[in-house]
Amino acid sequence: MSTERDVEKRIGGGAEGTTPQGRTRSLLVAGALLLLTFFAMGIAVFANPGHPWSQGLDDAWRVAVGVGPESALPGSPLAEFFQNLGQLPGFVLMMLVVPLALVIVGRWRSAIFVVVAQLTGPGLVSQFAKNIVDRPRPAADEAAGLFGPLVTVDHGSFPSGHAVTAAVVAVTLVALIPPSRRLLRGIGIAIAVLLPLGMAWQRTLINAHWVSDTVAGTFAGLGVALLLAWAFQPWLRRDYGRRPWFVRNNSLTQAKEAS
Repeated sequence: MSTERDVEKRIGGGAEGTTPQGRTRSLLVAGALLLLTFFAMGIAVFANPGHPWSQGLDDAWRVAVGVGPESALPGSPLAEFFQNLGQLPGFVLMMLVVPLALVIVGRWRSAIFVVVAQLTGPGLVSQFAKNIVDRPRPAADEAAGLFGPLVTVDHGSFPSGHAVTAAVVAVTLVALIPPSRRLLRGIGIAIAVLLPLGMAWQRTLINAHWVSDTVAGTFAGLGVALLLAWAFQPWLRRDYGRRPWFVRNNSLTQAKEAS
């Protein structure tokens, strides 16, 4: 009977849909297509930052979803969760806490993947696009009963950096869970789907972004993270079967005592 490790070796040896190095081609294709879509959206917005092609949809969404300072929704625990995920608490979690925890349990390769994904997506791609496109944030329009951002924001509305972060976290979460852990992976996928959707809701609720900014940010984050998951896939697979050093040492001690 084949063991799980034998199966993973066969997958890594060039099974259908994989490269000889064991990388899944669909990750590469999906990541590339998402990034190309993001770049196309960026070019379209750059052509007319003040009134891009998506402005009609953006205006309608803002009227339906955006709220004013009198609303209690922006201060709700759910909204605050998404707000903090894209700020310092989320940065500390994904750049320090998660990588350190992975290193402690012996998954240092996975820790590198997490750090590189954060630096590339929310760091490099998001900030580069913001400075190039420089789309104005939603502005207050008292006559129409519309409000501007309810929180302090930086320049550049395209793309939503919070949306990039949520998408990168979503892919990272799934990539760190071994496929053999089906229940846990299923839960991870469900959370990964909800993260970008919830972030799009929160960013447009507080008028920090146009809805197309959140869509573009989601595409950018997913694209970057999927490409990195493809690149790191052999390392991630090697980490799936690793047991924490303290568990391995304990097992070795017990074996010696038994002998």
